[in-house]
Amino acid sequence: MSERLLYFSLVKMPWRSLPTLIQRTSILALIFGVEALLASFFLDGENLPRQGILVGLLRDWGAWTVRWLVGFAALFTTFAWLRYEEALAGVSGALAQSPVRPVLLAAHFAAIAVFAGASAVLYGGGHGPLPLDALAALWGAAALAAMVSLALALIPGRLWVSLVRATGGLWLYCATAALLACSAGGLSQRLWGIAARSTFALVKAMVTLLVANPVVQPAALRIGTHRFTVVISPQCSGLEGVALLLVFGILWLTLFRKECRFPQALLLLPIGAAALFLLNAVRIATLVMIGHAGAPDIAAGGFHSQAGWMTFNSVAFGLSIAARRLSWFSVRPKEQEAAHAHANSTAVYLAPFLAILAAGMISRALTGGFEWLYSLRFVAALIALWMFRGSYADIPRRVSWFALPAGAAVFGIWIGLDAWTRSPGGGQSPSALTAAPQSAQVLWIVLRVLTAVTVVPIAEELAFRGFLFRRFISARFEEVSFQRFTWLALLGSSLIFGVLHGRRWLAGTLAGAIYALVSLRRGRLTDAMVAHGVTNALLAGWVLVCHRWDLW
Repeated sequence: MSERLLYFSLVKMPWRSLPTLIQRTSILALIFGVEALLASFFLDGENLPRQGILVGLLRDWGAWTVRWLVGFAALFTTFAWLRYEEALAGVSGALAQSPVRPVLLAAHFAAIAVFAGASAVLYGGGHGPLPLDALAALWGAAALAAMVSLALALIPGRLWVSLVRATGGLWLYCATAALLACSAGGLSQRLWGIAARSTFALVKAMVTLLVANPVVQPAALRIGTHRFTVVISPQCSGLEGVALLLVFGILWLTLFRKECRFPQALLLLPIGAAALFLLNAVRIATLVMIGHAGAPDIAAGGFHSQAGWMTFNSVAFGLSIAARRLSWFSVRPKEQEAAHAHANSTAVYLAPFLAILAAGMISRALTGGFEWLYSLRFVAALIALWMFRGSYADIPRRVSWFALPAGAAVFGIWIGLDAWTRSPGGGQSPSALTAAPQSAQVLWIVLRVLTAVTVVPIAEELAFRGFLFRRFISARFEEVSFQRFTWLALLGSSLIFGVLHGRRWLAGTLAGAIYALVSLRRGRLTDAMVAHGVTNALLAGWVLVCHRWDLW
């Protein structure tokens, strides 16, 4: 999921004309996101008491309501920036004249305090001075007050109204789409049996073409060979993916209807659904053949967990391209040469990083418990860098001495935060690597270190400090000086960089900020690359000397 969100953040968001609106909505999303994350850690619906009408509603519908809110916010924000950029520019200009309201901020945190207290009692067994339903009502009121007060503190009510008016009926489309997406899983359960049997028939036909005398057990929906079999459970039928794809496609066609050629464009929906359903069967058949070939760990591990959403991404991306590029589906005019040049500039800075992401997906899909093919990242990044080698001529080659201590400082921060948060027992050497021949161990470690110290720093600095940092400043990022600074660019690019590092997001965010400041100091992106390389080299040494393999 993180790769998909990152790609959209890097490539698709038109930041240019909405700086103030983006600042406020980013702060809003950050605060709500952190609070929701903390709530998900500490609040479990299974711990709620089993009595009370409102408590029962909270237990049954609370998580789904949160999912709907998150889905609505994500869809509305995404399509508002894609579809209504010019209309929102006026809202952004008016918002620049409206300061943040500290009184409402204080009200937000007061409501959060009430929410936390009510949660502690409610999710702790309900033993408090209030009846259970009254406590649940207080909990819901505090949550609502926290959301409203924070929203109004950052964006005045009149501008929320202007925002809704500027985007027309987008709020209704997104609310409906989020509702459909949340209910798709539950509604599709009624058809799971039929879909699973259809998938079983398709997989059987494919496996029969490849293997003589396959194992076929229709009653149990088991299919495979004498070496490896799988059971096609209802969840593996592909129906949930088809439902989500239809929601995505309907919303896309609705919002970009002026660019679509109807009724031909409607054919994209059944084409996409059929393609995804068929590819899901291909995925399962491929899984069977991988297991039959003698790699059951790869089949049941990396391939099974990665191939499903990779297939969904591919079909959704293909539908988007077809809807905008094929003249039979689209009435969109040809792109101007300037837009092509801008797209090429984007590719120059993003291609190496995206190549590493793609290689990582393939590597995890083709390996089981231990990622033996990690070095695919090294090869993929080298190919991308070589393809665009002539476009990096404008990047300064000189390196400042300051990059070395800055990289060492990031290493110190990384290790310090890790020592503060690390759970014991997480650094054992991978058993698969330990059991391998020594030559294989040495080769894997050398390639792993080489990748981390060379191509990864180059690719990530091109993407985050070379592209994303400047993209926060202007959509014509290639015209922005490497010494141009804004707080939004620093915080936004660093936070996205941190989120990409998972549970070490705080260390990643601080590292991204330091690399950005290193690059800004002399306007040299190479300084950030060298600092990043120094950090990774020291981390590699720490892993090997102190046997802290969990850092990798």
